[in-house]
Amino acid sequence: MGYKIAIAGATGNVGREMLDILDERGFPADEVVALASRRSQGTEVSFGDKTLKVQAMENYDFSDTDICLMSAGGTVSKEWSPRIAAKGCVVIDNSSAWRYDSDVPLIVPEVNADAIKGFSKKNIIANPNCSTAQLVVALKPLHDHAKIKRIVVSTYQSVSGGGKEAMEELFNQTRAVFVNDPIEPAKFTKRIAFNVIPHIDDFMEDGYTKEEWKVLAETKKMLDPAIKVTCTAVRVPVFIGHSESVNIEFENEISAEEARNILREAPGCLVIDKHEDGGYITPYESAGEDATYISRIREDATVENGLNIWIVSDNLRKGAALNTVQIAEALINRGLIKPKSEAA
Repeated sequence: MGYKIAIAGATGNVGREMLDILDERGFPADEVVALASRRSQGTEVSFGDKTLKVQAMENYDFSDTDICLMSAGGTVSKEWSPRIAAKGCVVIDNSSAWRYDSDVPLIVPEVNADAIKGFSKKNIIANPNCSTAQLVVALKPLHDHAKIKRIVVSTYQSVSGGGKEAMEELFNQTRAVFVNDPIEPAKFTKRIAFNVIPHIDDFMEDGYTKEEWKVLAETKKMLDPAIKVTCTAVRVPVFIGHSESVNIEFENEISAEEARNILREAPGCLVIDKHEDGGYITPYESAGEDATYISRIREDATVENGLNIWIVSDNLRKGAALNTVQIAEALINRGLIKPKSEAA
């Protein structure tokens, strides 16, 4: 018997991607339900060769549903995830609402799948920030080999991380440049077309933004609390695909060639690293792909045991929808949940 799965926020970028990935991976679901706010009720979304009519989450009874993939934003998740969990439905949340709760496991299956068993405390599992997900997939095998002391991360994040409105703003502003129309920023604080903005999320008292803090806090929670992390998060005029330039300082010796070989064998990683024109990955090429790509692996001679690497991934997939589905697969494959229909 298969599982009954609900997608909360099914009309958004990530919700639609979740539906595509569930179908692509042949997820063992007997029924998939698309949910959103009341104003989206009746909207149609695609699921494989089927069309699902969106139901209002406010009216939905989760008592016979096994897993809810939540992609409706932090405010909605804070209110609804505990209610859904109380119905015996496991919530896998894609927002920042539960990531820092000590009773909620924060999971990237290639990195810390064993921690998933802690979900039973609240019946909620958190998906990390899109930038952190791809980062830790690449860092985990290197940390296991040579123990990371410190990382300096500079992100180059696509506008899709800001949702559909952000993607529309880049499109509209780009068109406006060519026809010489006026440009008025709305979703972003400054013009995004043909520009980069060193500001994602709200500013904190220390001058860092919340996006930068998320990378720090989540890396420590999933990988190792002893690692020192600093980050600068930048929005770039790319539709899909986050990129990261990462400088890593290790406790133990590691060469670029060793790192290359380790990452070639690591789950979820794909190394494209030739010292020639085009011998590296860009976000354009990562769109629609599942892998976390690593390029430009080289030693940093300015510190002892230092490396530089370039990480690129589709933020809507590994950074959000794919990772969420992989968490659900891990729950099932580890025998941590059974279909409610089976018990009935």
